[in-house]
Amino acid sequence: MPQISDVQVRQSLVTPSGSLVDRKGSKDGVAFADAVHGEYTVLALAGKLFYGANQAAVATTTTKNTTWTGLGIANPTNSGKILILREFSWALTVVGSAAGALSLLMTTNSGLAAVATLGPFPVGSITSGGSVAIMDDGGTVVAGTIIAPITTYGTGAITTWQGSGQQVAKLNGRILIYPGYAVLTDTTTVLTTGPIFGFLWEEVDLY
Repeated sequence: MPQISDVQVRQSLVTPSGSLVDRKGSKDGVAFADAVHGEYTVLALAGKLFYGANQAAVATTTTKNTTWTGLGIANPTNSGKILILREFSWALTVVGSAAGALSLLMTTNSGLAAVATLGPFPVGSITSGGSVAIMDDGGTVVAGTIIAPITTYGTGAITTWQGSGQQVAKLNGRILIYPGYAVLTDTTTVLTTGPIFGFLWEEVDLY
């Protein structure tokens, strides 16, 4: 037989943002919480969340190639900020020209220059500004270290294999870019005018 309990309902408590209020919790001291906004809304409203992407398909170079193309995000040496990667996204616009693996590579920010059309843009805006990061789609870079294999890609039709459509890797802040460093896309084989890449990141003070 179903159990029925009385539940007390009271008027909602409305307070200014940032106010401290009493919270409900369990008997073992764990606080109960409900999501009020989307996952990144608070960061976006605080002006700490940025994005950038290739604006057209880009050819890529072979893995750890110092003559590099793809998409990269760099943190200038004297920025005073840490870039916290939240998401990395990618898509193939045509049938892949080769099979291989897509990864993220950490290196220094040497050889990267700002390309305005790539970003960085504050979330909710199409006008660049407010970010310390620079984004580039090619340059002569320092050979780096692969830090996160992301996916495989192939030569089958983009509508019939596992990589069809846009793909998103939820990085959840596990990759930090400190001043003087950069993260670049890395493909094991050359992809000719096929992929588009994107980064979503948060910026916080270094100290």
